[in-house]
Amino acid sequence: MAFRDNPFGELKVPLAWTAGVALAVAVVVAVALLMSDRRETFQTEAYGATRRVGDAVAAPVTQTLATPTQWIGDGVDYVRGYFFAISENRRLKAELVVAQEWRDAALAMRDTNDRYRALLGLKTDPPIPMAAARTVSGSRGPFANTRLANAGREKGIKVGNPVMSETGLVGRIIGVTDGASRILLLTDIASRTPVMVDRTNARSILTGDGGPNPRLDYLRGKDPVKEGDRVVTSGDGGVLPRGLPVGVAVKGLDGRWRVALASDSSPIDFVRILLFQDFSQLANAAELNRIPPPPPPATGPATSVGVTPAPVLSATAPATIPAPAARAVTPRPAAPRPAPPRRAAPATSPPPAAAPPQAPPQPPPAEVPF
Repeated sequence: MAFRDNPFGELKVPLAWTAGVALAVAVVVAVALLMSDRRETFQTEAYGATRRVGDAVAAPVTQTLATPTQWIGDGVDYVRGYFFAISENRRLKAELVVAQEWRDAALAMRDTNDRYRALLGLKTDPPIPMAAARTVSGSRGPFANTRLANAGREKGIKVGNPVMSETGLVGRIIGVTDGASRILLLTDIASRTPVMVDRTNARSILTGDGGPNPRLDYLRGKDPVKEGDRVVTSGDGGVLPRGLPVGVAVKGLDGRWRVALASDSSPIDFVRILLFQDFSQLANAAELNRIPPPPPPATGPATSVGVTPAPVLSATAPATIPAPAARAVTPRPAAPRPAPPRRAAPATSPPPAAAPPQAPPQPPPAEVPF
């Protein structure tokens, strides 16, 4: 059937009728919107029914009018995305490169921050003052293994101070100047460090030989060390404080006991220098030199002059009964020296003895009247 043979082809809608219906619908919708948006009263009974009718009429009409607009917008976005996909892909790739750079920088900063936190949290018992430094260069060879730190005499650093990283002992200071100091690492052939096995307290000397794992020399005792034992500083000789972590014991290829250093687990760049000279600085000299005052005398009632107070019994001495207090004794004058002997006089009769005194006469008793 040809299109012109369509029976509906002769159907023609009058233009006036179409315009009238559209106008009527528009008027109804406008009136419904106006009625639903009244604000002259807040009483639901006054306009509730009108508003409900307006909402029921406006909802389908608004949805029908908005649907074509939404379809057109989705189509435009699809076409735009199709034609601009290449440029968008290039932009996203550039942003990904920048994001990866920021990610690498954030990871490096987080690692540095963690190391700073671990280094600042380093503590010793008893507390020892420390100075922070950073190693700026190093000399490594078959006979020397040292590092140069950017802290020196101005921070109180002296020769012999131990140096630690956030994981363990690194070495000790062998030279100091203004603004710099030289660190002798444990692996240097000139390094000798007194250590002990934490499990058995077996003493040894950690001897550097230029390799990554120094030797444990002069071990004594039966089975003093086993694989994996923790090795710390012993403090013998007062060179280093006791208990600083050094590493773990391992068996070398030559059959000798060696130490896998704990400081090898991270780069030796940020270090803490312990301002330690000897164990005397860890003691409280003022407290040790303070002489306790003598005990106060026993207090009690006032005693007369010349009376000796009772002795105070000690807590450790056996209890004894104190002797009675001695009476006051008047000092006597010194006796005169005897005169030289004289010639005896002739004997004479002794004088008559004096008569004893007589008692005075008693008066007679008085008479008593009857």
